Amino acid sequence: MADTSLPNDLALRDVDGGTIIMVVLDGLGGLPHPDTGRTELESASTPNLDALAGRSSLGMMMPVAEGVTPGSGPGHLSLFGYDPVTSMIGRGVLSALGVGFDLRPGDVAARVNLATVDDEGIVTDRRAGRPSDEDGRGVVEKVRAALLPPDGVEVTLLHEKEHRAVLVLRGQGLGAELADTDPQRTGLAPVPATATDPASHDTAEMIQGLLDQVAVILADEPAANCFLARGFAQFTPYPSFDQRYGLNAVAIAKYPMYRGVASLVGIQVDAVPDSTEDTVAVLEAQYGDHDFYFVHFKDPDSLGHDGDFEGKANAIAEVDALLPRITALNPDVLIVTGDHSTPAIYGEHSWHHVPTLVASKWARPSANAFGEMACRSGDLGVIAGKSLMSLALAHAMRLEKYGA
Repeated sequence: MADTSLPNDLALRDVDGGTIIMVVLDGLGGLPHPDTGRTELESASTPNLDALAGRSSLGMMMPVAEGVTPGSGPGHLSLFGYDPVTSMIGRGVLSALGVGFDLRPGDVAARVNLATVDDEGIVTDRRAGRPSDEDGRGVVEKVRAALLPPDGVEVTLLHEKEHRAVLVLRGQGLGAELADTDPQRTGLAPVPATATDPASHDTAEMIQGLLDQVAVILADEPAANCFLARGFAQFTPYPSFDQRYGLNAVAIAKYPMYRGVASLVGIQVDAVPDSTEDTVAVLEAQYGDHDFYFVHFKDPDSLGHDGDFEGKANAIAEVDALLPRITALNPDVLIVTGDHSTPAIYGEHSWHHVPTLVASKWARPSANAFGEMACRSGDLGVIAGKSLMSLALAHAMRLEKYGA
């Protein structure tokens, strides 16, 4: 269960405080390119972020703990001030909430990848060639029309985005302590659904039965002929953002997963942008209606996964070009950070600290650049991700003094 108190039991002030915008460039942190010695962020054209850094407190953010590589869920829970260890939740719940499914306590959810297996049952593509939203939705609809649920269990299958889908089971006596069926790399067969505790044994058998049906239903598909399930989780409501911080918060995120983690902690979603530019346009349209704005940009992470160093740098530069429209809103506190690092030369999430800036009238500037090297010498030092919200509240004049 999620923790319910502010860090160090800090108290909120009774008076209204300032407005906070948290800009998250997913997978922002990187590693130096061997030819230049500069990371993707340091290689990108970021005149606006550099100018903002010149009036900000800088530091490096540790999402979970030293040496721990975070998933997207723990990374964002940490940014929202929830302990990513005690508040751990599987990807399935986040994906289900992200597509707007009304989860109930006890529901078991899993994230599904549409995938390709060969005639020997070996995974050759974990993402089925990255189908379009339309093609991915068509495959999911085909399965949904033919799938037979287990007795006494309600099964919901929803398309999420591209090769991603969500599977939700609702019924009595379900368990979510299940290992992923996704082998996480090609050249291996899907892993049989397996319970990691006895109470989830029956649920594992149900899942395997559903996946076996899917294989038959999709046998004639040229690419998406298999489902890989991962991130099994059982839904339990979390203490809300408003309960913890007294903030009327909104999320602006293109990808369902990030709307899901926001919804998990009671951050509302009013509109869904369809591009990087539209993300800023939605922020502009909603500004003034809320106290806290979570603004998410996915592309740096996706390109880091693709090993595209230049593409990731360009994605960061695209956000930088839009930054003047965000600063023009004149929030009391503007945070720019990431949920984790995804270095292009590594190709996956990593354990490296994430460059972070906090801009407010109370900041202590130390450099006129925003990058790993500049942030390592900033006054924030290395800050735990779960402490970033209390820092934001302090800069927004929303916290009481601690002690007499």
